[in-house]
Amino acid sequence: MKQSRFILFAGFLAVVSASLLSCDKPKDPENPSGPYKLSYGDSILYMKPVSGDYIVSPVTTRPGVYSGFPDGIEIDENTGAINVSNSETGLRYRITHISPEGDTTTSMVVLSGITFKDHFYNLSTGDSVAHPVYNANESRVLPVSGSVFDEGNLANTGGCAVKTDNGKINLAESIRNGVFGNNPGNDDKKEIEIKYRVNDASGKSLNKLKVLLYWYNSMADVPQYLWDILNDRTTQGVFLRGSNSSADPTLTGRIGQLAKPRPPCVVIVAH
Repeated sequence: MKQSRFILFAGFLAVVSASLLSCDKPKDPENPSGPYKLSYGDSILYMKPVSGDYIVSPVTTRPGVYSGFPDGIEIDENTGAINVSNSETGLRYRITHISPEGDTTTSMVVLSGITFKDHFYNLSTGDSVAHPVYNANESRVLPVSGSVFDEGNLANTGGCAVKTDNGKINLAESIRNGVFGNNPGNDDKKEIEIKYRVNDASGKSLNKLKVLLYWYNSMADVPQYLWDILNDRTTQGVFLRGSNSSADPTLTGRIGQLAKPRPPCVVIVAH
């Protein structure tokens, strides 16, 4: 009788030990249990002064497909690694991961830098200065102390009056400088590149932005194709503002083929 009890007790200990050992067994980092938390360690990714491309990977990766919205971000679809150096900075992006089982996880990141709003500037009303938007947020203060804009003077040489100490574009002065030539005509356009260094967590790494300037004599002269570009950007939510930031992530691929957030359209209207 005692021997039977001993055998039963020994069997019970064996089961408990096996259970404890199985609980202590390390999990496969590539296939952990539980919901996936897609994160890059911070919501704002800054350019860094490194040799070669600056690449940021997710804190953890899982099997599946990664993608970014809107167009302009270079992301490895297998690992989720973002090539910040080869992406359009100054924008907010939605990163989406779809697992082999079809589960969808999203995360928002901003690639630090400046941009300009798509906007109609009416010179006859004094609306003649385009202000840079920092880190995809108009309320965020651009740290201008120690920063440099239009490094190499490429934009100013081409007639675009970029203030080197704050990044603002004086559009009236640009017209006087002949950015469109001596006699600008309707639908004249010019793409300019602004190289800059912001004194922030980027360590004043070199960054750049292309801006597309348009000229029209009046609002009535603005062609339909330009209205379509601006309307598509708004309706398709490429800037991920407000309610757009929670738009259906499954639309990422389809929408990304239609509307692109760059280059920003700075539309100058005489009157």
